[in-house]
Amino acid sequence: MTDPTERHYDREFVRTFFTTPTAVEGEDDSAKMLRSAAGLRGIKAPDVWVPDNEDATAPSMRAEGARNIVDVVSDHGADFPGEIHPRVVWHRERPSTRRRGFEQMRTIADPEGGAVEHIDGFVIPEVGDIDDWKKADEAITIVEHEHGLDEGSLSMSVIVESGEAELAMGDLREEVGKPSNNLERMFLLVDGEVDYTKDMRAMTPTGELPPWPELRHNTSRGASAAGLVAVDGPYDDIRDVEGYRQRMRDNRAKGMTGIWSLTPEQVEVANTAPLPPETGSWLLDVGGREVELDADGGRQVYDGDDLSLSETGDGYVLRAGGDERELSEEELREELLDRTSYVPSMNDIVDSMEEFEAAKEAGKGAIAMTQSATLEIDGVTVDLSKDRMWDEATYQAAQTPITLFQDVYEHRPDQHDELAEKYGSDVVERATNVGD
Repeated sequence: MTDPTERHYDREFVRTFFTTPTAVEGEDDSAKMLRSAAGLRGIKAPDVWVPDNEDATAPSMRAEGARNIVDVVSDHGADFPGEIHPRVVWHRERPSTRRRGFEQMRTIADPEGGAVEHIDGFVIPEVGDIDDWKKADEAITIVEHEHGLDEGSLSMSVIVESGEAELAMGDLREEVGKPSNNLERMFLLVDGEVDYTKDMRAMTPTGELPPWPELRHNTSRGASAAGLVAVDGPYDDIRDVEGYRQRMRDNRAKGMTGIWSLTPEQVEVANTAPLPPETGSWLLDVGGREVELDADGGRQVYDGDDLSLSETGDGYVLRAGGDERELSEEELREELLDRTSYVPSMNDIVDSMEEFEAAKEAGKGAIAMTQSATLEIDGVTVDLSKDRMWDEATYQAAQTPITLFQDVYEHRPDQHDELAEKYGSDVVERATNVGD
């Protein structure tokens, strides 16, 4: 049996999953939104573009939408910098809907239309248990055979929109690679929280979606176990950029890098958010929230009102909220060390990895990395320094953001200039060469 964690595609990371209606009713050119999306380049272009012939397109327009996909992708697909994965209709409980999805795939993948050579796979929504996943796989296999395509040449991604599909992720590891299916074509596991909420009969007082952290964790875990890529669902409040960023931060802590993008503006935010920052920053824990300190002349300055510091004759007084503490210099330093953390820049990560690699070459198994800063609160300065031991496990963990960067650099040459502008060409060159 095939090792389910062995990847069968080039990309290890997907940052952006961007859906576009395939046909807009009442327009002279019903494919105008497809044409606009096909012209996206650089940081505004998604890693995965999804011409959406399901929810984003009215049922009466879907036949035309499938033809529009063929027309637009055949004309512009060769120059599009990301992967192209149309979403077709499907439903675990409706054979007639599955049949329509099959016919859509046949239309889109017909070599006579000229689009299939630029299409990487299909996105299948509303899947159920693992047997339903196999039906979708079989439909794609039949399409490949009918059109003379190599078996497995079209990948399959699914949208997890039901409890059945969530449980099926636990079965996937055992099913991938069996001779009775072609599920090794699997690529993305994508959360669809709206329909998932409906399927779970969940309710909130405001009518808004529950946060579903369990679903995102389970999708990330399922993708890791099966060697796939996990993608979070749509964030509907497209004006709430900070909320979108926070959702992505929460997701990355679960191992889920990718997120659905509804607009080109969200694409740009989601493409940049997972990459290491260009400059490092210090954070201070104030009242249970982390505040980024202002860098000023070699000092890290806290300029808020929730924490204050003053000197006494033989020590310091630290006020936090309603609490006031008298501390010696050493006690203050320990308190502030507990409250501070450092977010490394791309250059910081590369420096540390290169230093550890040099130490390994010299026969050392672990080294200490020092982080230091001068913290200023209410004009009072305190020098802080902390050591972090680096061993092979630390090195491998630090390598993940660099591996992401290298994956982006390899598969998105259209973003090279923007990455060089962001980090500097020297840092980019070092980042592409560091690591095992």
